[in-house]
Amino acid sequence: MNCESFLCLLQFSDGLFPAGAYAHSFGLEFFAADGTIRDASGVESFLRSYLQGSVAPTDVIAALASRKAAISGRTAGIEQCVAIDHSLDVMKSASELRDASRQMGRQVLRIAGNLDNSLPLHQLIVDLLRAVENEETPGHHAMAFGVVGAAFGWLEKEMACSYLYSTCAGLIAAALRLLPLGQLSGQQILWALGSSITSLAEEVQGKEIADIWSFAPEIEIASMRHAMLDARLFRS
Repeated sequence: MNCESFLCLLQFSDGLFPAGAYAHSFGLEFFAADGTIRDASGVESFLRSYLQGSVAPTDVIAALASRKAAISGRTAGIEQCVAIDHSLDVMKSASELRDASRQMGRQVLRIAGNLDNSLPLHQLIVDLLRAVENEETPGHHAMAFGVVGAAFGWLEKEMACSYLYSTCAGLIAAALRLLPLGQLSGQQILWALGSSITSLAEEVQGKEIADIWSFAPEIEIASMRHAMLDARLFRS
């Protein structure tokens, strides 16, 4: 991957990228509120479960499939990406998780569509954004991330690692606001997850959309119960 593509991947994976991830805890806030997660060890366990049971086998595979679909061309690419998008919608049973993913994906497409209109796949991004705004497709984050990855030339393994890493970094940032943890603890958690991120990114290589699965029932239930908390710092 050339430096320009690499910098673009960093930009879209950065915690400062305005996709809205900072507003979501994906169930972590409920676990912190009811005392299930109290320390760095609990946060790390939560992240491992979330990556292994949902993010890698569902979102990352969908992102890679969307990347492949987008490369196939505008017309076929849109049809395939919309199909992938609807598969993601079905897989995300908790409405808070589903809405968070939709919000982030819509923002990714909106920003990508306004960065460089000379890209070969620029019109595909614009068409998908229009379909999302017209409520013809949900616009999930993984699908949008994969399409943008195709447009900017991101490589599959690097893209998978980046998606997993940014998920961890965002949730660790949420944990620092929810629990009495310092910045050092956050970095130690992120460092400890490095080998898992690498391993999961390798495992999903070559997978198709038919291979997606998800099994994180406790996290999904926590996301549903999060909506009933008396006070909430995060939207999910």
